[in-house]
Amino acid sequence: MDARQVTDIFVERSYLTPEQAEEYVKLAAAGDKPIEQLLVEYQVVDEDGFIHVIADSIGAEAYNLQEFSPDTTVLGLIPSGLARLHGAMPIMGSGNTIIVALTDPLNSQKIEDLRFALGREIQVMVAFPTRVEALIRQHYGSEVTNFDDIIAQLGAGSDLVVTEGGGDAFNLQDVTAQANTGPIIKYVDLILEKAIAARASDIHFEPFEAEFKIRYRVDGALYEMDPPPLHLALPVISRVKVMSNLNIAERRLPQDGRIQRTINGRPVDLRVSTLPTTFGESVVLRVLDRSSVNLDLESLGVPEDIYNYILQVIERPNGIFIVTGPTGSGKTTTLYSCLRKINTIDSKLLTAEDPVEYEIDGIIQVPINEGIGLTFARALRAFLRQDPDRILVGETRDMETAQIAIQASLTGHLVFTTLHTNDSTGAVTRLVDMGIEPFLISASLECILAQRLIRKICTSCRTAYEPNEHVLASLGLGIHDIGDKNFYYGKGCEACNNTGYKGRKGIYELLKISDPIREMINERAPGVLLRQKAIELGMTTLREDGMRSIYDGITTIEEVLKYT
Repeated sequence: MDARQVTDIFVERSYLTPEQAEEYVKLAAAGDKPIEQLLVEYQVVDEDGFIHVIADSIGAEAYNLQEFSPDTTVLGLIPSGLARLHGAMPIMGSGNTIIVALTDPLNSQKIEDLRFALGREIQVMVAFPTRVEALIRQHYGSEVTNFDDIIAQLGAGSDLVVTEGGGDAFNLQDVTAQANTGPIIKYVDLILEKAIAARASDIHFEPFEAEFKIRYRVDGALYEMDPPPLHLALPVISRVKVMSNLNIAERRLPQDGRIQRTINGRPVDLRVSTLPTTFGESVVLRVLDRSSVNLDLESLGVPEDIYNYILQVIERPNGIFIVTGPTGSGKTTTLYSCLRKINTIDSKLLTAEDPVEYEIDGIIQVPINEGIGLTFARALRAFLRQDPDRILVGETRDMETAQIAIQASLTGHLVFTTLHTNDSTGAVTRLVDMGIEPFLISASLECILAQRLIRKICTSCRTAYEPNEHVLASLGLGIHDIGDKNFYYGKGCEACNNTGYKGRKGIYELLKISDPIREMINERAPGVLLRQKAIELGMTTLREDGMRSIYDGITTIEEVLKYT
């Protein structure tokens, strides 16, 4: 069960204070015990108390399963695969309704999936989750559903032919029916579960002329899973569209949606994007696993000198703090961590984002919607009338947004924003290219942080080696430069799926806007000279920070060369 949802219910009913609830959420995220067990162990409630509170919150009945023993008729109401997949134990059948106990009664999506798969109404009765799990194991077995089993259930199938006409030229009723069949529901759920277990950041569904590919992005690299049969492309993609409330019939235009699920016991947000292609729709799911993202500034691994300087900047009353880097380099996470640090009762924080990635209590977050004219510039203009102290602009894309951000900083607001540039000094050049006057840039800018995410060597298979002269030369080093320094790589093992890498860390480059730098900006000095001056003044470059990670045995030479 989602720890946050459960603790919110207990706070509403005065069993917990908000502070206690936060502690229990952290315990559930850090340990191997679910939230319901923690609440019972710490004597907030007993088992019966827990199920009555949850039942009362969703308007259902509570049921103690201690004496419950289902007969074969009751067990036959739900097939074993569905019961295991959705954590559903049938209690009884009545007419067209099945009364079930769920391992997660707060997950309405599971109820909808069961309704679709069984073609019957589902009524939830709340029982203690571990007792539901034990009954499912006892009566349905504990075998893990795998892709081969599901594909066997789907059979050979027949290709659903989609003609060139697009949207209206295929049988919507047939496609919808296939998307909501039990095996397709199970198949898509299993893909999502495997992706979350593998710590994937994105899931790609890609139809081609002769094959249907499904790929995961883990630690920045794409890995392909065994391709499913081509005829599953349309029902699988349609199933994803059903889950994200998108229009199945619209196949000619890109669409964006969102799926919120509890997967492997963790609350996960999935941002869904569809794109029409020659052979059907390509769909990408961006995984936002709220439980695995730590938005504490201390946990980002920022070098101590940069960390201390950032702490000074984010406490300033005004100015602009820019984080720069390519897509997927962790810019948003860094800015969220800064906001969390200054999210206090005495300051008003506003953000404009496209889209809002993580909801943070106490911060007013506005999703940008250019389709209806709500652009970054328009949101930012409205922010200035909302009496803010700090403002986050998700991305500075144009001159108008940059001008208003500068105006906001000069009128007593601290502004956080991102830019897509290769290094820290490139952000100054980019603002000048947008048409911003250099004197305004120098007057408002406080600092620019450039960052990249590089893969870490798997600690289970880390192996020392001696790099050859050619590899060292690519880093600008010779044999005499390395002295007694050690170099490592990952051989590949089960823990890292034979990639040699597990997890990522940031490397950083901080440009402090000091007086000499301000003078050079006013004189329209080119980026190269700005960079030289910053290095003279002590700036550590991305490459140098990467080298430090190589010498510490955290990453490989190849990773640093790839990103710097």
